[in-house]
Amino acid sequence: MREHQLQKPRPLLEIPFQLALLVLVFVFYSFDRDQPQIQFHQVIFFLNYVGAVLIINYLLLPRFFYKKKYWQFLVAFLVIIVLVILMEELVLERIFFPDGRGRRFQPIFFSLLDVLPVITILSGFKFGWDLIVKQREVEELQLSVEENELKFLKSQIHPHFLFNNLNNLYSYALDNSEKTPAIILEMSSVLRYMLYECKEKFVPVEGELKQLHNFVKLNELQVEDRGKITFTKPEAIDDHLKIAPLILLVFVENAFKHSVGSQSENITIDISVGISAEEELAFVCSNSYRAQANTDDISMGIGLENVKKRLELLYPNAHTLRIEQSPDTYKVTLKIKLASASK
Repeated sequence: MREHQLQKPRPLLEIPFQLALLVLVFVFYSFDRDQPQIQFHQVIFFLNYVGAVLIINYLLLPRFFYKKKYWQFLVAFLVIIVLVILMEELVLERIFFPDGRGRRFQPIFFSLLDVLPVITILSGFKFGWDLIVKQREVEELQLSVEENELKFLKSQIHPHFLFNNLNNLYSYALDNSEKTPAIILEMSSVLRYMLYECKEKFVPVEGELKQLHNFVKLNELQVEDRGKITFTKPEAIDDHLKIAPLILLVFVENAFKHSVGSQSENITIDISVGISAEEELAFVCSNSYRAQANTDDISMGIGLENVKKRLELLYPNAHTLRIEQSPDTYKVTLKIKLASASK
């Protein structure tokens, strides 16, 4: 499975963004139809705003606002605004306009109309940038959690398979059965596939069905002449079609476990796989069983709950699973839109 590492925010990308924003806002701030050229005092006045914005964006927002200390942020923000107005009215106005605007203190309302729009725009864009970065981190974290959960779910299948089949192998070994070498050979083939070829999130459908057939042959040895096992699949499968590994195996394993475990004769297990022209895989697995002889609830269990969870994660809104249970038959019908897998 391909692993995703969380990417830290890249501040170097933010610098050109903020500089471009400052230039754009300054152009609108300093534009005068009667005097289209940029005046030196306009640059100085704008730098006064920029200094305030830097404090708000890189000190007040992370220290107060993002930590939900809203009252502290509001008070500090108002203090910054007041300082900007005082700097403009008591210092800059008297330096650049000593005989005009510098002689009187402009009403606070008009000062706010000059200061607040510029600072709000610049701080708002910084807030939006941080929001985008945070959203990206959340999405990457969610993806990482899902992949780790999938790895955990897949890892559970290995011991589940081993426990079930080692018991069978042990019983054959005690009886010195001639089938023991064949069981070991088939078991090693399936295990090799599980351990070494199922590392990817999705594997070729053809390879998956081949190993599913090996698994059926491995468990078919338990049935011998006590019933009938059928397995049908398409003869040719496109190489580009892929499926999540070991999804189908769990249902087949349950079929053998509960059919063989509850019946001594007349065992019937029918497995079929088909693929439509729309690249939808249809899997049907039905098995006979005797409810009174079955001590386990076949509709529950670690394996079945495991595969349901994996289907939800890998094929959201792209699969249907129907389980039908009668007094003597258990049937699973699964349809998966192969092209709609969660990449």
